[in-house]
Amino acid sequence: MKYLVMVQGTQADYESMRGKASPGAPAWSEQELQAMYAYMGAISDDLSEKGELVDAQGLAEPAQTRQVALGEDGKVVITDGPYSETKELMAGYWVVECESLERVTEIAERVTRCPGPEGLTNYPVVIRPIMDGAGDV
Repeated sequence: MKYLVMVQGTQADYESMRGKASPGAPAWSEQELQAMYAYMGAISDDLSEKGELVDAQGLAEPAQTRQVALGEDGKVVITDGPYSETKELMAGYWVVECESLERVTEIAERVTRCPGPEGLTNYPVVIRPIMDGAGDV
C-alpha cells in the first residue's frame, strides 16, 4: 500500500529558517538547520534501505506559490504568493510503500521528533493513503 506522509509549515516557518523569528516560529541557527536536514535525510535513507521509499521532497516556501482557480464568472483567476486565510501548507512529503497503516504511523511518529529550536510550533504529520488506478485505496 502506498501512503503520502506530509509535513506542514507556514511562510513564517520558512522565514524563521532564514533567521527571522516570529511568534511560534523562532529563528533557526545554522546548527539547528543542519540537524534538521540530517534527521530528515536519515529518515529518507532508512526508508530507501528498507525498500519503502518511493519519493521524498521538501517544497519551496508558500511565497513562491501560485493558485489557479475559477472565479464566479467562470474565468480563471491566478493569484501569487501566500494567502492570509491559509495557515499551514504542505512543506514537504514522503511517498512510501509499506505493509500497513501501523508501519506508516511509525514513520510519521519518527518525523514528529525532528529537532528544531525551542518554541517551534509542532504541526501534526498527516498520512493519506494513495488510491490505486482503479480508485481503490
